[in-house]
Amino acid sequence: MPRKKSIKRSVSQFKEEVRDILYFTKEARRYFSKKHVSWVYEYAIIRLYREFEKLILDVLVGAVNNDTSTLSEVTGFTFPKHLTDEVCRFLIIGDGYFDFKGRDSLIRIIRRYVPVSHYIVEIIRKERYKDPLDKLVALRNFSAHASTSAKKRAKKVVGQKRMPDAGSWLKKRRRLEEIANNLVELADEIESRAPY
Repeated sequence: MPRKKSIKRSVSQFKEEVRDILYFTKEARRYFSKKHVSWVYEYAIIRLYREFEKLILDVLVGAVNNDTSTLSEVTGFTFPKHLTDEVCRFLIIGDGYFDFKGRDSLIRIIRRYVPVSHYIVEIIRKERYKDPLDKLVALRNFSAHASTSAKKRAKKVVGQKRMPDAGSWLKKRRRLEEIANNLVELADEIESRAPY
């Protein structure tokens, strides 16, 4: 019988990664020029996005792995009681990768695998997580792509008329820390509701 995926372990790993990211940015402020600190913050938002993306994929794999009835309820197909992590991961991402475009997009993706009443959906639907999730995605995209459309979207999401780069915005007023702390709160809620 396959071993159950530990959602709580995934949350713990995510929180550890967030601590490392924030420590890295703090240390960069001590040693680097303003320009290089901005670069560090751009890399940090990309890394934060990556770690959050991994967390949510692990949580979805865990939700399906630990209770296939949730997937059966959404799809209308009966699945065996026990699936491996690999099978669950394949059901979610196929041969591609996990990606979302903001909080509303994330909810739509999650709803493909668990019902609307599932605790993961209930937590992410909370209004308090919309702003940090949308900022995470917009600022990550601006940092990663630096395209005109990514910049326009980032400025809209953060409410700025001008923004030279995402790193310059993130390093001021502890903005990266605020986004990261909100994501840790979201992860803590998942951990508190997760059965495993």
